[in-house]
Amino acid sequence: MKIFYKTRATATGGRSGHTGLDDGSLGFDLVSFQEKDTEGVNPEQLFAMGYAACFDSALGLTAQQMKLPVTASKTSAQVGIGMKADGSYNLDVELHVEVSGINEAEAQKLIEAAHQVCPYSNATRGNVDTRLEVTVV
Repeated sequence: MKIFYKTRATATGGRSGHTGLDDGSLGFDLVSFQEKDTEGVNPEQLFAMGYAACFDSALGLTAQQMKLPVTASKTSAQVGIGMKADGSYNLDVELHVEVSGINEAEAQKLIEAAHQVCPYSNATRGNVDTRLEVTVV
């Protein structure tokens, strides 16, 4: 695989610590998802933001490749964490996509194709339950 870009982040203190990019450009104090009244973000929130941005970008690229006249898109990623029957933890993802400029059948084909292109989708495929929902606006 040809690598186009790499970044590095470091976390200390786990879910109650701090994470940041090693170049110092961005960092967050972390809190557990169970600490709702504490300032900070949790890893699931960071993952949701990254997945939403990546999928929306993959959607635009895929629409161009499919020659679909998408005029606008918006992707929301809902990320959950839970415990599996064996006691291990895993993520659960719902991707909610809104597109304009195409019909429902085209939109469904587009999100399924984008799901094959998106690096986050490829990284989680087979490991994370992921559901796709599309709305034409």
